[in-house]
Amino acid sequence: MRLPSLRYALLPLSVALLLSACHGKDAASQPGGSTPEAALQASVDLIKAGDFNGLWKHALPPADYANMRADWGHHQQDQRPITAEDRAKFNETMQKLTEPDAENKLYAELQPKLTAMEQQYKDQLPVLISVGEALVKSGVAQSKTLNETQKAQANGVLDVLAPWVQQTPWFDQAKAKQAVGVAVTTARKLDLKDPDQLRSMDFDTSMGKYATGYAGLKQMLMIYGLSVDDTLNSVKLTPVSNSDGHAVVKVDYTLLGKPLSTESKLVQQDGRWYSEDMLDSARKAHQQLNEPAGSASVAADAGTGTVAKQD
Repeated sequence: MRLPSLRYALLPLSVALLLSACHGKDAASQPGGSTPEAALQASVDLIKAGDFNGLWKHALPPADYANMRADWGHHQQDQRPITAEDRAKFNETMQKLTEPDAENKLYAELQPKLTAMEQQYKDQLPVLISVGEALVKSGVAQSKTLNETQKAQANGVLDVLAPWVQQTPWFDQAKAKQAVGVAVTTARKLDLKDPDQLRSMDFDTSMGKYATGYAGLKQMLMIYGLSVDDTLNSVKLTPVSNSDGHAVVKVDYTLLGKPLSTESKLVQQDGRWYSEDMLDSARKAHQQLNEPAGSASVAADAGTGTVAKQD
């Protein structure tokens, strides 16, 4: 199940880790930050609170935020039609998660499966996780959307997460029962009636649903020993440079007890500071959405007079 325009609303943990922990009120008054550090500090407060609407309103200049809201209803047009099989799977899943006594029914169904999986995969799990880590790192290395700084940070995060995944007791019955309870509670709060609802929600409604899902995800991770809030609270900022409307801030943080570090680039517009990566991503998404379908720019070859399509 994928909510519309996931690229906008579900921020990866790596983005959250670029932001600092602070309790300032800079975001409440106007978009952006009065300083690069204030921009990052205010963003993490909004992430921790699950206020995704507030986050985008803070993280983007007013015109870009307005474009995002205006574009929102058009994103579903690019998605494939919902099939009868999709509807059946959606309805079955939501019924199981929201019916009376769903927690006990789902756990009773899961319990023997966990026992069987533990017997079958416990010894193989470290190898499978290592293979998965290698595949993910290969994908990061080949990514055309991540810059070198982002790739380095992603690999650093993977180096910390992989041992956690290997050591986490995924087959523990008590933890599984807690996780089922969180999944059921979250599904009931989401209150999704059918897959069409996912594609018809307006921006504000979508942000509210994302907040609910995010809160459930944080609870789920906490059951297995990963606290997103602890990581965000550990962030320390150090200014690196600031000139001509561009700034770099060093971000130190702790993930699962392991120290990590990266840098965040910010740009100044109309006297306010914004994350350069987030701003560029939002503008590219808006540009792509508003390009005519199937259009391609044509460039003349000065030497031969031929023309070539440009992506």
